[in-house]
Amino acid sequence: MAAVAAQAQAPVIQESVATKILRVLGKAPVHLLLVFVGALWLVPTIGLFFTSLLSAQDYNNNGWWRVISHPHLATWANYSNLWHNTGIPHAIGTTAEIAVGGTILPILIGALAGYAFAWLEFPGRDWLFVGVIALLVVPVQMALIPIFSLYNHLHLFDTLFGLILFHTAFGLPFAIFLLRNFFIGIPKDVFESARIDGASEILIFVKLVLPLGLPAIASLAIFQFLWTWNDLLVALVMARNTQPVTVAIFSQLRQFGTNIDLIAPASFLSLVIPLGVFFAFQRYFVQGLLAGSVK
Repeated sequence: MAAVAAQAQAPVIQESVATKILRVLGKAPVHLLLVFVGALWLVPTIGLFFTSLLSAQDYNNNGWWRVISHPHLATWANYSNLWHNTGIPHAIGTTAEIAVGGTILPILIGALAGYAFAWLEFPGRDWLFVGVIALLVVPVQMALIPIFSLYNHLHLFDTLFGLILFHTAFGLPFAIFLLRNFFIGIPKDVFESARIDGASEILIFVKLVLPLGLPAIASLAIFQFLWTWNDLLVALVMARNTQPVTVAIFSQLRQFGTNIDLIAPASFLSLVIPLGVFFAFQRYFVQGLLAGSVK
């Protein structure tokens, strides 16, 4: 039987060296183009990093590209001065609190609402979901003045909780829309089996929905964190003394237009932190993007 099975197997076709070379050469233009586009895309970030290592005089006299040919011009003094002599570290901490709170809260509420819209029957469910979709088109600028007036009456203006609530409110429609569409793709048999075993809806949500929906939740967390961390408009309107890092950098730029030795390292630090979050959850992000694309 083993001999018959061996004869039945299809012969393995060995690819010649010339074929491999031709295949690589055929893909080379595309690869070179992608490398060029990627390098071009990184130029502003690299330029910002080199600028953060230069004194203001060296930057004005030479430009950031001179660091490549003259490495002795680079110094870490800008980061030392930034960390010890300015309010930027406090602003980074404030931004982290707002971004974390403005990410966890809409994900928690959005996951609960997404599960309800996907698998629970209640009156007006479809119309409510249409209303959620309609909220996606409401621009932030339209709500700034009404919420500013409301925050003044509720004493939420210029508070961390007020900023977190604002980002939560405007992140919820997209969170519900994304998670509902992901949860509805989970096989119905999973929930029916759990209900037969006596599991409550809360237990099903915690033990089944959240683990299965981790790729979509991680993707949503990345988007929401980046939107909240990089926000400038809402912080300018809704905060005065509670300044995130974007407002702190903007204030320095407005007061000291040539203070590049402070603005450059602060800008680079505000870029590195969300970039690190993205790379930390990159695996889940890719899974969330591809979820549902393959049966």
